[in-house]
Amino acid sequence: MFERLDIGHLVELTAGEAVLGFLTPLFVMAAFAVLQLILPGRRVPGYVIDATTGEPRSYRLNGLLVFGVAQVLWWFELTGMPRDWFYRSSLYAVAGGTVLAVIMTAVAVFSQPPGEVKSRFLAWWFGRSPEMQFFGGRLDLKMYFYVVGGTMLSLNAWSGAVWHYENPDINDLNPGVFAFAAFVTFYVFDYYVFERTQLYTYDIIHERLGFKMFWGGMIVFGWVFIIPMWGLAAHPDPGHAGAWRYLWLVGAPALYAAGWAITRGASLQKYMFKRWPERRFLGMFTPQVIEAGERKILCSGFWGVARHFNYMGEWCFGLAIALVWGHFGNLWAWIYFVYVISLFLYRQMDDDRHCAQKYGPAKWAEYRERVPCRIIPGIY
Repeated sequence: MFERLDIGHLVELTAGEAVLGFLTPLFVMAAFAVLQLILPGRRVPGYVIDATTGEPRSYRLNGLLVFGVAQVLWWFELTGMPRDWFYRSSLYAVAGGTVLAVIMTAVAVFSQPPGEVKSRFLAWWFGRSPEMQFFGGRLDLKMYFYVVGGTMLSLNAWSGAVWHYENPDINDLNPGVFAFAAFVTFYVFDYYVFERTQLYTYDIIHERLGFKMFWGGMIVFGWVFIIPMWGLAAHPDPGHAGAWRYLWLVGAPALYAAGWAITRGASLQKYMFKRWPERRFLGMFTPQVIEAGERKILCSGFWGVARHFNYMGEWCFGLAIALVWGHFGNLWAWIYFVYVISLFLYRQMDDDRHCAQKYGPAKWAEYRERVPCRIIPGIY
């Protein structure tokens, strides 16, 4: 079965290696916790209000430094681990990480008092507490997930690229493999550069700490997001020639760059608006708002063309990932794209519900009338 799925090379570990692969996420989680605790960080206030103090919750951020140190440790093999290990042990690591997430979720959820959700399964899945911090606030669980998940996404992608490069059965290397690793590495590097803006996003504000967050933040983000590579790293250059080759190798990165510009631009505009409501974004876009009591709905710039225009950037990124391999008819290439389409279709509907409650149905309806498109301007 594994051979028919083109992932036979991911189940070739010895019994001892399989056990080590299963335990790899445990070692990784512990190492990242140590790094985040011992490396210096800066404390900043977020958007979420601490219910015990009535003040914005404080966060200690050092994601960029942790990301950099982890990259050095991996690239120079300072831990003694070969660079292709993360990729070769992917399936076993996902299994072990899932078990770890199940256990961690149970401890985190059922150590909290029961909330409004009476079903124990739903409480375990969605969580009870929206925030958890440890060691005097030095480690915030949600931000820790993003440090682990984002850094491991990059390292897993490069580990697959190393395996592709060193595979003696591949005579014609596929540049798309290395482009994919570069895409996701820039994606998470950009996140750490603008780490503070994450404090103003959906996950930090609305999500609770259940299995959905534990497994998604650590394992899906860190390991499963490289899923196209599982089925395509063993494939050589697709052999496109002439104009088609240039279109492939230029078009996919250009689409990725467009997606980044949309997502990053929209996130920065929203972040700046929440911190400095009167400031013009990039010195050009004067904030236009709908007054909703003490709150204001931004409806200009990126947020004036579609209500969730930032999600379109994620869709562009997903499409670029599907195309960058050059194997356009291979279903593995499209798995991530299908996932991000589904995720953000659901999320924009859920976000609309939150916003209607936050700003009031009448004011949110006014915004929907003013900005009728949800994600794609003029289409959807």
